[in-house]
Amino acid sequence: MTPEQVAAFCLSLPGAREDIKWGGVRVFSVVESKMFALFHLSGRDGLAFKVENDLFLGFCDRPGIRPAPYLARARWISMAAPYPLSDDELQQLLTRSHQLVVAKLPKRLQLGLLL
Repeated sequence: MTPEQVAAFCLSLPGAREDIKWGGVRVFSVVESKMFALFHLSGRDGLAFKVENDLFLGFCDRPGIRPAPYLARARWISMAAPYPLSDDELQQLLTRSHQLVVAKLPKRLQLGLLL
């Protein structure tokens, strides 16, 4: 997937929006600015997103994937384009990142997203 295809996919997820923060970082978030994906970390054309706690170290062992700067403690991974994952796997992981963030929202907000 190209970075623009990834951005379009992120915006297709329920309640997703895009903001530009921190001098050019594209931030994809849901209600109340809860981030689930980022572009352009550390001045590179990179992508970062949250993964499940028990899968974090396994992803970091894969070539081309590393802990995301400043967000690794929250179990975020990062990678540079071209992404070292298949399109299907990347879409599944971005969807799961979105779900992990939505799951921490109050129930009333989760219902508003029809999840």
